[in-house]
Amino acid sequence: INPSIDVNETTAIVLAAKRGGGKSAVVLIGGGSPKNFVLQTEPQIQETLKIPDAGHDYFLQFTDARPDTGGLSGATPHEAVSWGKVDPRKLPDAIVCYLDVTVALPILTHYAMAKHSRRRLKRLYFKRENLLKDVIREVRAKWPPLRPEEIPGYSKRKRGGRT
Repeated sequence: INPSIDVNETTAIVLAAKRGGGKSAVVLIGGGSPKNFVLQTEPQIQETLKIPDAGHDYFLQFTDARPDTGGLSGATPHEAVSWGKVDPRKLPDAIVCYLDVTVALPILTHYAMAKHSRRRLKRLYFKRENLLKDVIREVRAKWPPLRPEEIPGYSKRKRGGRT
């Protein structure tokens, strides 16, 4: 398990979907760390990698956490806009459903399966390494190589291997 690689692979999948003419959507079942994980792809694209983007196109959340308690699990799409996680132009279409996920997910799943025909699987797990390589190539082409002293936390090694 490597969270840094996981974030970058997820970021690469989102970017590839958008570049391929598609859109990105977040469907949040609950909150907490998984919610943050999927939403952080956009700040990673925009702030860390400096790739222009506007945020996720769709936001659908099922949660029993209320925003008035101050917890991040109940944070609304409006909060996600402030971090560039959701495209502000898409905010009117964002949906938050305050309902226990054990009730919401079966209803959503039944509706989706009843209304839509099967689609070919995208098999994104098997494409993630190549998608990540594409992002790395793009970033390297945009950014000049860093000198060691420009890398945060780097310091010249003294004799004996200690800093």
